Amino acid sequence: MSGGDVQLLVVTGLSGSGKSYVGHALEDVGYTTVDNLPLSLLSEFAAEVAAGRMPRRKNAVVLDVRNPDFAGQFPARLGPLRERLPIRVLFLDCDDRALLNRFSETRRPHPLADGRSLPEAIALERRILRDVKEKADLVLDTSGMTVHELRAAVGQHFRDPGDPGELAVSIVSFGYKHGVPAVDLCVDVRFLANPHFDAALRPRSGHDAEVARFIEAGELTEPFYRRFLDFLAWCLPNYRRENRAYLTVGVGCTGGRHRSVYIAERLGRDVATLGYPVRVTHRDEALD
Repeated sequence: MSGGDVQLLVVTGLSGSGKSYVGHALEDVGYTTVDNLPLSLLSEFAAEVAAGRMPRRKNAVVLDVRNPDFAGQFPARLGPLRERLPIRVLFLDCDDRALLNRFSETRRPHPLADGRSLPEAIALERRILRDVKEKADLVLDTSGMTVHELRAAVGQHFRDPGDPGELAVSIVSFGYKHGVPAVDLCVDVRFLANPHFDAALRPRSGHDAEVARFIEAGELTEPFYRRFLDFLAWCLPNYRRENRAYLTVGVGCTGGRHRSVYIAERLGRDVATLGYPVRVTHRDEALD
């Protein structure tokens, strides 16, 4: 990794403007992100980045008024740092009404409260960060943004050109009688032909060729599978455009041994052919 390849992004802005969300979104597009790095360590961190000793070439730090005298020291430190390596500064702005709503919803104290009312703390922070904002390469107003829109904006500005972002797909089969796992999308396949009622097939699993043929012979299997695969193929690129790094798809049947295993395995093969990294697991296959 050469010094000319490395990047350092400083994320700052008003408290409640979305810096934590931006930090996570940056990680999804390939950054190593450090939140609330002490300002005294910024020069040392920048030296590590410039020397290529960080795991990734793209690195970000989140700095704000939680650092003592951040507003007074940061603008003066920025010039010498930029002589070492390319540094961009992202400043997140937000109007007072949105900030008041966000702090009211989370009931989180403003870092500059210290006996001040919330409007007074917001006004003070806006005032002391004026010079920091003027040093920013990009000012992003998050007032009317949802979390999803903010993540999309991060991808638009900081993803490498031509990189659509990688979405890793995890497919997990399970049995409803053992509980539903934490998943993003879930499909219930209990309406498909059930090998459980065939005494010869009952002890086998959805990996078994005869079990697969039994399920495939059901009149609902192919119409369902084609529709669900088409739906998933349509969803995946849209999730990827939203900077999602992972998507977990659950496939459930009654016990988690036959139908869900068969569908999960088949989905894994077909999703892989669409160009996505896939991991298939079977939570309940070995259970009674």
